[in-house]
Amino acid sequence: MFLSILPLIISELHSVLAALLPIVALAQNGTVGNGSTVSPDGKYEISSEGIRANFIPYGASISNLFITDVHGVERDIVLGFDNASYYGIDRQHPHFGGVPGRYANRIKNSTFSIDGETFEVDANENGGLDTLHGGSNGWDWRNWTVVAHTTDSITFSLFDPDGEQGFPGDVLSHVTYTLTPHQWHFKMTALSLTKKTPIMLSSHTYWNLDGFQNPDTPSALNHTFHLPYSGQRVSTDGILIPDGIILPNQENSVNDFWSAPKQLGANFSSPDLEGNCGTNCTGYDTCYMVNRDQDGPYDWREKGPVATLASPYSGIQLDIYSDQQAFQLYTCNNMNGSMALKSTQGFFNDTNRPRVVEQYGCLVMEVEDWIDAINQPEWKRSKKNIFGPGDDPYVLQASYNFSLNKTLAAAYNSTRTWVL
Repeated sequence: MFLSILPLIISELHSVLAALLPIVALAQNGTVGNGSTVSPDGKYEISSEGIRANFIPYGASISNLFITDVHGVERDIVLGFDNASYYGIDRQHPHFGGVPGRYANRIKNSTFSIDGETFEVDANENGGLDTLHGGSNGWDWRNWTVVAHTTDSITFSLFDPDGEQGFPGDVLSHVTYTLTPHQWHFKMTALSLTKKTPIMLSSHTYWNLDGFQNPDTPSALNHTFHLPYSGQRVSTDGILIPDGIILPNQENSVNDFWSAPKQLGANFSSPDLEGNCGTNCTGYDTCYMVNRDQDGPYDWREKGPVATLASPYSGIQLDIYSDQQAFQLYTCNNMNGSMALKSTQGFFNDTNRPRVVEQYGCLVMEVEDWIDAINQPEWKRSKKNIFGPGDDPYVLQASYNFSLNKTLAAAYNSTRTWVL
């Protein structure tokens, strides 16, 4: 039935998209045609008890996320720019808060095969050796359409045509962000309309739970991190391309975040961490497996968080629940002080602290599937990575639950003088 009406659906879709083009152009300048309001800085706000956030059409990105910490101070804990228009101007920004696609993370040799046919996609990283986040015009570089906006929810839509960046087939995607008391939820869907194609999405948000306002350090390496289901990781080469090997995270090793929570910087003096994030790199840019199947059927919303991040300074704790089976951690190893903070972050009265993001000043946590699985057929992930007409849509869901870890904060702040 679906296949018989598919041509009609595609025809209607193209008509709708043609009508939406003027709206997309307007959205880029901070206005939309669906009746919802947008702030002068081009951002859409949604809120709920204990949490509020701003989003922009560029990349369907989160640009601000405000949480009140144990000291009663509201902090903006994600990176971004003050004005939505700047995202399209500064193409050097590292995918702040967007939805990478059509295929997130890296694709080896910028090629993949489906049913014996080889496809070449835009090789935008490492001098053309691989593809990162869907290419130089990936989904997080494009303006999405705002199709719904309420006080606590916003939905974006994007149509990705056949051949864009070399990917086969038309794809229609929707991303919905919703806030409930102390929680941020998102659901990402993508429907392949005409051909089999790879699809893998994620949220590429940069975090610092202190809002860059910890007077003791500009780094996020003092954040405590826990991956309770992640005893394995994807092995990569010197430019972070998977080599097909799944490695164990031995207990007490630098990649052991499963046996107990520990600070992100706990092992930075260990020689084993050198090269852990690629050639000549010290830190983490690592895809960890999320292994929960041994316990039988489970509801990802109830099973327990796949990751927990907590700051001893602000006391803010983030528990991440997700239906995905991998988790990428990046400790901002390549930040070098060239990216400015927003006006809602950092100190204005501390002349000794530049208002920039320094190395290790943030981290990225991506819920996703096993990276570059389209080039690792032995992993048997094709039903998680390849989607065609008539298939169920690609779906990613996650909930980010915020709380205050008063015990952690009390232990830390008892040794210092509180500074606003």
